[in-house]
Amino acid sequence: MSAVFTSVSGFPRIGANRELKKIIERYWKQDASLDEVREVAQSLRAKHWRLQAEAGIDLIPSNDFSYYDQMLDTAILLGAVPERYRKLNFEHAEDTLFAIARGYQGERGDVTALPMKKWFTTNYHYIVPEVENPEGLHLAGTKPFDEFLEARAQGLETKPVLIGPYTFLKLARTPEAQELEVTESVISALAFAYASIVKRFGELHATWLQFDEPYLALDKEEGDLELFEALYKPLLDARSAEVKLLLNTYFGNIADAYETVNNLGFDGVGVDLVEGKEENLAAIERYGVNEKTTLFAGVVNGRNIWRNDYAVSLGLVDALRKNVTDRVAVSTACSLLHVPFSTVGEDALGADVLQHFAFAVEKLQEIRDIANLAVKSDESRKSSNVLAKNQALFDGSRVKADSAVANRLANLKDSDFVRLPERAERQRLQKEALGLPDLPTTTIGSFPQTKDIRNARAALRKGEISREAYDEFMRNRIAKCIEHQEQIGLDVLVHGEFERNDMVEYFGQHLRGFKFTKNAWVQSYGTRCVKPPIVWSDVSRESAITVAWSAYAQSCTKHIVKGMLTGPVTILNWSWPREDITHEQQTQQLALAIRDEVLDLERAGIRVIQIDEAALREKLPLRRSDWHKKYLDWAIAAFRLVHSAVAVTTQIHTHMCYSEFNDIIRDIDAMDADVISFEASRGDLVVLDAIHDAHFETEAGPGVYDIHSPRVPGKAELVERIHEILRKMPAQKLWINPDCGLKTRGDAETWPSLENLVAAAKEVRAELSNNQQSNEQSGNPSGNLSNNLNRG
Repeated sequence: MSAVFTSVSGFPRIGANRELKKIIERYWKQDASLDEVREVAQSLRAKHWRLQAEAGIDLIPSNDFSYYDQMLDTAILLGAVPERYRKLNFEHAEDTLFAIARGYQGERGDVTALPMKKWFTTNYHYIVPEVENPEGLHLAGTKPFDEFLEARAQGLETKPVLIGPYTFLKLARTPEAQELEVTESVISALAFAYASIVKRFGELHATWLQFDEPYLALDKEEGDLELFEALYKPLLDARSAEVKLLLNTYFGNIADAYETVNNLGFDGVGVDLVEGKEENLAAIERYGVNEKTTLFAGVVNGRNIWRNDYAVSLGLVDALRKNVTDRVAVSTACSLLHVPFSTVGEDALGADVLQHFAFAVEKLQEIRDIANLAVKSDESRKSSNVLAKNQALFDGSRVKADSAVANRLANLKDSDFVRLPERAERQRLQKEALGLPDLPTTTIGSFPQTKDIRNARAALRKGEISREAYDEFMRNRIAKCIEHQEQIGLDVLVHGEFERNDMVEYFGQHLRGFKFTKNAWVQSYGTRCVKPPIVWSDVSRESAITVAWSAYAQSCTKHIVKGMLTGPVTILNWSWPREDITHEQQTQQLALAIRDEVLDLERAGIRVIQIDEAALREKLPLRRSDWHKKYLDWAIAAFRLVHSAVAVTTQIHTHMCYSEFNDIIRDIDAMDADVISFEASRGDLVVLDAIHDAHFETEAGPGVYDIHSPRVPGKAELVERIHEILRKMPAQKLWINPDCGLKTRGDAETWPSLENLVAAAKEVRAELSNNQQSNEQSGNPSGNLSNNLNRG
């Protein structure tokens, strides 16, 4: 049988020990030079290319490296740098890139960052390109060529990877945060720019060039397939005899586009055979594979850390090679950017546990193993130690089910998912009981995790300080945080979450059923990395988790203190989920555990409880027809299960961040929370139109400033932002808060920003009150707060 070659869609760039994160953050603090940043980056690229080469990967990606985000890199490559960033006149391109991604406030000017959104169904965030002149898009940079030549200088031929023109066009926005108008001149400009890329790589004698088009996995609008063809025909025509074009798709199926893709005659087409497997296989079976095309079978999961079941993957590859085409390559289903670097060093898990996991480096070997086994006869496979060892991992049950958890789930009733009375009545009673003003101010929950806080947690973990000393340290920090919040005038306080390493890992550490890694970091955005826990077995709560800290914080003040929890959907979406039971089953287990915590907080006197569901949108299927039956129906039900049993005057908050909310706004309302806070500052508040049009019942706090930027917003800026919100929302339903937690910010940015936030809220509150008094004095009692806010 002919050989099967191997390909990797993309590789993690942050480094085995987060080297890139550390050097860039040192640079931001002026503790390292730009030359040092470049040196670390070059070293990481070389190391990662060499690792893949040594693992026997035939098509090694280049240009998958980024200092911040590949969509931002693509925008810069195409000349889509807004003028306000150009005017900063930085000497170095990297500084302009960082200003676009993080904002800038200094002697050169004051600019906010571009919007940041979730990358499809992942916890990775991309910078949304802002295109001021779509017709002027052109090839303006050299990064892909530079890195290709950098690898070649090291004796390695790589496969350059770029975000494709269709996905770029669909995700880019105008300065007004609107979709780009697709005209013939825009299509022509973008296609010419990408064709120039193809020609340049032809001149460099590249053999393969990969264009990523994950947007193909979404539902199609009228004209989308014609747009796709119009963008790609010039690229295919620009091919030289040497360079081959691989169209790579992932995160779902391309069944409704496969015929078009197949007819275009790409040299390679990558399909995700982990997500969207059935639909992709059906389309391939129906339309076949173009005689010019190699099918890149994405059989190795780039989204989870469990070992690949070789028998399943070989079954797919065998069927394709036997029934469709012998031109099949073994590939990752998507980039390995979304998994940790390597299991090396995770010995604390124990060999019996660790054998079940494959991170990015280990997945390279899985790809090579599958390709090697694919060309063996059935007899040779039967005698293969590699296959036998792999199959032993999947023989029998890995863990024993928890009967107590199963019984509790079996006894759930429909009434357990419904909170009474209805929300409007609850909100009226809560307003009376809590005594909060209009436009109440609060934060999302976490406060800066300073070095001494992290050191205290590390000292406790290492046994260098006693539990008593640690608790006293944390109580002091909480008391100071409460006092500071009182001083600046916040209405609803938080305890600061100083005891928590991460909003998901912390809860996982206090629940049965989780495993934890030492160094399994994954990039979330920029230099921000997360270390998801692993759902190993059935989940339940052993004892109260947050109650003591929240109760202590409440004892320090007469103000209301919010209890802070992470919701079940977010815990699962930001963990590595099991693959032996469904996500719905795992989420219900988590919901019961968090429900117990909610009721304990209430019994401890906490009257406002925030249950964060920051990741609710994250795993929403890309196909609208799958939204409810495959996700939303059970995800929303799980959230309702968490809070349905609380008293009428206990106010339930939730929080969401960096997702597109507009098209699921009614589903968010159906979660039946009393208040929701969400990211809106980087999205130019476009979600407010959806809130207005949906007659949103939940009280809401659209974030009035971006905490992911080091900028300190001024009071006047925040006053204007609040007025902008009030044009779409009634004051009685509006909360004033930042757009996310403050954990990653410093005290020097956090407290001035919050002081300005409180001052702005008070100023607008006074304006509204004065306007109402004026209306009453003029004999216009109908000119109430709700009407006054909609001026302009």
